[in-house]
Amino acid sequence: MIVKNVINEELLTISEAKELLDRIKEERAGEGEEELGYELKKAIRHIDAFSKSDPKKSRALATSLLELEKMKPEIAIRIADILPETRDELRSIYAKERFILTTEDLDQMLDLVADVA
Repeated sequence: MIVKNVINEELLTISEAKELLDRIKEERAGEGEEELGYELKKAIRHIDAFSKSDPKKSRALATSLLELEKMKPEIAIRIADILPETRDELRSIYAKERFILTTEDLDQMLDLVADVA
């Protein structure tokens, strides 16, 4: 399949992508298609393995993280997907950024993650 142009682009958490792929899987099963495509099966298997939380909770976490200083949408989604439990895990997510987070910043993020998890 060749994509000619992108109509819309939106960042999704893994949980939201799982919900979307499950809906596609059900629609195709209802249409009587014999088998899902290779790429779709691989994507569903990957998402099932790594989805950790409810789609609404993961979106709420990403939204609350975006209210913090030094937070980019991509990083908020990554934190909502991974649900880090330690400061070191958070630091590894921020490893490529050009700024360093204070202990207070890290603790504030971990508190938000703990509320959702």
